[in-house]
Amino acid sequence: MSLAVVRSRAPAAGRAPEVTVEVHLANGLPSFSIVGLPDLEVRESRERVRAALQNCGFDFPVRRITVNLAPADLPKESGRFDLPIALGILAASGQIPAESLLDREFAGELSLTGALRPMRGAFAMACGTARGGTAGGGAEGSSGSVESSASQSASASADDTARPPLRTPQLYLPAASAAEAALVPGVDVYGAADLPSLCAHLADAPDARLRPVSAPELGAQATTPMPDMADVIGQRAARRALEVAAAGGHHVLLIGPPGAGKSMLAARLPGLLPPMTDDEALASAALLSASRIGFKPTQWRQRPFRAPHHSSSAAALVGGRNPPQPGEITLAHLGVLFLDELPEFDRVVLETLREPLEAGRITISRAALQADFPAACQLIAAMNPCPCGWRGDPGGRCRCTPEIAARYLRKLSGPLLDRIDIQLEIPALTPAELAARSATASEASATIAARVGSARDRQLTRQGKTNRELDGREVDDVCRPDAAGEALLREAGERFGWSARAYYRVLKVARTIADLAGAAMPSAAQVAEAIQYRRAFGSL
Repeated sequence: MSLAVVRSRAPAAGRAPEVTVEVHLANGLPSFSIVGLPDLEVRESRERVRAALQNCGFDFPVRRITVNLAPADLPKESGRFDLPIALGILAASGQIPAESLLDREFAGELSLTGALRPMRGAFAMACGTARGGTAGGGAEGSSGSVESSASQSASASADDTARPPLRTPQLYLPAASAAEAALVPGVDVYGAADLPSLCAHLADAPDARLRPVSAPELGAQATTPMPDMADVIGQRAARRALEVAAAGGHHVLLIGPPGAGKSMLAARLPGLLPPMTDDEALASAALLSASRIGFKPTQWRQRPFRAPHHSSSAAALVGGRNPPQPGEITLAHLGVLFLDELPEFDRVVLETLREPLEAGRITISRAALQADFPAACQLIAAMNPCPCGWRGDPGGRCRCTPEIAARYLRKLSGPLLDRIDIQLEIPALTPAELAARSATASEASATIAARVGSARDRQLTRQGKTNRELDGREVDDVCRPDAAGEALLREAGERFGWSARAYYRVLKVARTIADLAGAAMPSAAQVAEAIQYRRAFGSL
C-alpha cells in the first residue's frame, strides 16, 4: 500500500478541528514534501520524523513522499503532527497495519530518538475527539460538554439492518500529556512513551498493549488554595463592594493611594466566585490547553486569574496575530481579568476592551481567517488618583498640579468607564488600623462566598444569567426598584449626568444588592448603596 490516512486535530483556541493526514509514497527521485498550509514548525517535522524513524530501527522509504494536511485552507501549526506523519509513513510502507489507524486519532511531537514529547492542547484535542466521535458519528452538548451516542450507523450490509454500538473514540498522545486529556469524558485516552511502543500496540504485539489512562482523582472544587479575604485589614467598604461584584458578575475599578490594598483585594475576588459547573470547567480548560500557557490538572475547576502588565499590546490583551490567537481577555474567560495601574496602559489598548466587556465575546478578523473567541470575564482594575499616587493625602505629599492630575485621569475614556459598574475609592490605612488587626478580623472568603452563591442561585433561578448580563428589556422587568428607590435613582441620574448605560448599570447593581439581602425588589437603601459605587471617579 502506498497511501495511508491518519486522523489528528489542529489547535485553535479552545476548538480542535479535525485534520486528515494523508501520506502518499510514489516512485521518483527521493523527496519529502508537506502541503496543506503548514507553518515552519510543521515543515520542520520532516527532519524530526526522518531521524526518529531511523533511530527507532524502522526503514525510511527512499521514495517520493507527499504529506497532505487537509483541509488545505486551515493553517497548521505546532509539532503535534510529527506522530501522525510518522505513522502514515510506516503504514504506507507496510511496516505497521494500515487498518490499525482506522477510527483513532493521534498527536504528538517526536524527538530525534523517537520519544514523544509533551504537547500543548491535549485537553482541547480530547474535547474535539469526544465531540466528533468515531467515523460513524457522535454528539456534542449545547455547552461544549460531551455526550456519547448510544449507537452509530454501520456500513451497509446485505440486509442493511445491522447497527453495531458506537465504539468510544480513541486518542493517542504522549504519555506526559495524557493525564489532562483523560479528564474529558467520552473518549479513551492512551499515553505512549515513544514511537516503538505505540507501533507495537498498533501491531497487536503480545505484552505490548497500552491501557487507557485513568483520569486524575480531582474533587468537585478547585484543588489550588486561593488567597483569603481574612488576610485583608480594614477596608470594609471595599470588601462589601467585592462581595456585590462577585454576586452579580459586575466589573470593578478600585482607586486609591499606593499600599491601600488594591492588588491584594483584586487577588481575592476569584475566591468569592461560585464554583465552576462541569460545562464551565470544560470550556475554561479547553481554552487554556489550546493556548501557549497550557493547562494542568491541578487547575481543574479553578477560575482563571489573569494580570497582564501595563506594557501589554492590544493583540496581547484582546487577541491578534495571524492566524488569530486569543488574548488575555479570552484566557480569563469565566474568571477574572485584573488590570493594575490602569491609566498606565496605552489608551488605544484600553479602548479595545469596550466591545468585549459588553458582549462577552470578541471577533478577530484577518484577511484569510476570522476567529470568534469567548471573553465572558469579570474585569477588576486598580489605579492611583494621580501620577504620584498621593492626591488628597492629608499629609500634603502630593506634588501633582491640577493639570497633571487631570491629564492622568483623561487616559480613561468615558465610554470605558461607563462599562465599569462599581467605581470605588479606597483610602490608605492608618497606623492605628494596622495595629488593631487582631481586634477587627475580616470575614473569611468561604463565608462571603456562601452569601455570593445564594445570590447567584436567585439570579439563575429568576433569569438564567447574572445581573450584569441582563439586557435593557430584562432590566426593566427584573431590576425595577420600589417607588422611593426609583425617585432616588432618577434624581441621582439627573444630578450626575449619567448616560443610559450608566443608569441601567446602577439598576443592575441595586438588583444584586437586593439579591444578597433576599429582597423581592431593590429598596431605596439598596439603590443608594448602588449610587455610592458610581461616584468615586467623579469625586477625583
